Amino acid sequence: MRLRRETTAPVADPARGIELRGVRHVYGDRVVLSEVDLHLTERRIGIVGANGSGKSTFARLLNGLVVPATGSVLVDGLDTRTHVREVRRRVGFVFQDPDAQIVHPTVAEDAAYGLENQGVPAAERAARVAEVLERYGLAGHADHPAHLLSGGQKQLLAIAGVLVMRPARIVFDEPTTLLDLVNTRRVAQIIDELDQQVVVVTHDLELLDGFDRVLVFDAGRVVADGPPDSSVAAYRALMVHR
Repeated sequence: MRLRRETTAPVADPARGIELRGVRHVYGDRVVLSEVDLHLTERRIGIVGANGSGKSTFARLLNGLVVPATGSVLVDGLDTRTHVREVRRRVGFVFQDPDAQIVHPTVAEDAAYGLENQGVPAAERAARVAEVLERYGLAGHADHPAHLLSGGQKQLLAIAGVLVMRPARIVFDEPTTLLDLVNTRRVAQIIDELDQQVVVVTHDLELLDGFDRVLVFDAGRVVADGPPDSSVAAYRALMVHR
């Protein structure tokens, strides 16, 4: 009689934060990230770099949307390669273009989508959706067609659809690029008020005011890593020579 060998599920440790170990990634023959070793524990982390520097690929590594060609990414000790479902419960992702994230016909249906996938009971799902739509000024649009929202409202819905799942960490990929000044300020305020750990990829350097740490990417590598003032200065100096 063959005995079945038991496997123990990994125990998540939130104190570990996000760890990248020897990460390298390629698209075809093009190396987009190389020699990335980082430990991310700060509450507010900014990511800057020129287009093509690897920063968006880096952001997608943090919740398993992309897995590294070599090396590993760990969230609370969970490997994104082997425990992607658990990782995505812990790390929400807000895309630059909300139309890439909004998939259901009405505002309320779209906000509930992630909770349905998580198997949250209907009554709790409805309560959580109502609460998050109220918080972000979308309660009056609950039955409104999502595709008819303004650009700013769509971005709020995309954020609400992530926050309703209550992840411990949220990654924003250029959240203000498509917004006017009023909505840019609103998104900045939302990010500032969040209790979760936040990682923000951005070209809007003002958005980084008050952040704890800023990473500068260039040609797939981290070339500066420190508080906002020093990292932004390093980024500006880098761009002068382009």
